[in-house]
Amino acid sequence: MTRPQHFGWFLSRGFGPHGWARPYHEWNYAWQRPDLYQQSARELEQAGFDFVLIEDALSVGITPETLNLRVRKAYGGPKHDPWTLAPYLFAATQHLGVIPTANPVSLHPYQAARQFASLQHLSGSRVGLNVVTDVGSAHHFGQTRLAHDAAYDRAQEWLDALRLLWHSWDDDALIADPATQIYADGTKIHAVQHRGEYYSFDGPLNAEPLPAGDPIVASPGGSPRGIGFAGRNSEIQLALSNLDVDAIRAYRERVREAAVAAGRSADDIKTLFVFKPIVAASREEADRIVRASESPSDATLLEVAEAWSSDLETDLTALDLDRPLDPAIFGDHVSQGTIKGLRGRFDSFTDVPLRAVLAGKARLGRIGDGISGTVGTADELADLIEELGEDAGNDGLIFSGDLHPVTIHRTLDELVPILRRRGILRSEFTPGGLRANLSAF
Repeated sequence: MTRPQHFGWFLSRGFGPHGWARPYHEWNYAWQRPDLYQQSARELEQAGFDFVLIEDALSVGITPETLNLRVRKAYGGPKHDPWTLAPYLFAATQHLGVIPTANPVSLHPYQAARQFASLQHLSGSRVGLNVVTDVGSAHHFGQTRLAHDAAYDRAQEWLDALRLLWHSWDDDALIADPATQIYADGTKIHAVQHRGEYYSFDGPLNAEPLPAGDPIVASPGGSPRGIGFAGRNSEIQLALSNLDVDAIRAYRERVREAAVAAGRSADDIKTLFVFKPIVAASREEADRIVRASESPSDATLLEVAEAWSSDLETDLTALDLDRPLDPAIFGDHVSQGTIKGLRGRFDSFTDVPLRAVLAGKARLGRIGDGISGTVGTADELADLIEELGEDAGNDGLIFSGDLHPVTIHRTLDELVPILRRRGILRSEFTPGGLRANLSAF
């Protein structure tokens, strides 16, 4: 039988206006209400997905210009708190894991440890936390913006603190014996005193021990420091890479080596690659979609510019499409990785008009025809997934998109049966929660 893989769904818009500016917004779901997400979560569980991961950004920007860029088309905001959405998703499902994003800048360790422990109990051990080190929102919390490596230092102290608190009760401290009417043994609950570089608190935690282990930790970040952080802490590493065998194998091996270097087993962490495919009804339809993208209209280029303007906190829509972009327009706060992502295959912005740069972002490729192809039939997508699993040892994929029934069915209706027939996608879940399902294969 073909090697099984793990699958998740990434809410790339976070707890925000799902479906906005798309025709399926007219289905009249209210994104602020839980119904949309509950229906979608049930569909993902029916499909055999391990988890849904909820992106988040704490800030909509610093300057008035940035605010407008991020909210005028709802690319960067508004976003509601993903942790308030999680209980509704648990109530709608029985097996699906839910992994909201957590930023150490906004959550004190004691509060976070207590909140996450409570959700682990409420969900039947299905909660996870996607730990990010974004520092752009530090001013909202009266904190100083940290450099890249210092933000990872803080995140490490934060996670270590959570684990210290989660384990301030011995495993046998909870007795709950009706015959003796003894609920817990206080001699097996240990005082905690932490005085660190970034946090200060006392314990123990006022929450019961976790019956199926700590919440799952996920983390993004492809830098050496990000991969090292994942190797030490995470059960899931969100990866961005070209989807070809050599690239997948090399990236996954770096993550596994980082886990071993941190004293863990290489199998303790799953590397899952983020993917946003376009599933076509036929090969001919896939070819038509790709051909249509080769000569994008000015309206399409404007849509691309709007999306990148939000990420870059820089208004590209006001620039002349036929002149080169001056990189000096990007402030020091803009991620160099995001700027590089916009530039794409070009060595610099100064040699090409902005039109060519944006057209490169608009163009699509066929699955199987190149390392960055995303358009194909369900069978072609399944072939790619199978090849990555068999030849590269891939642990699985995270599909990216709105958490909306239309996007889920458009992507998965034909794909799920094919993956199940090939033995790639689970047909049933393992008892014990998210950790047990990730450990099943």
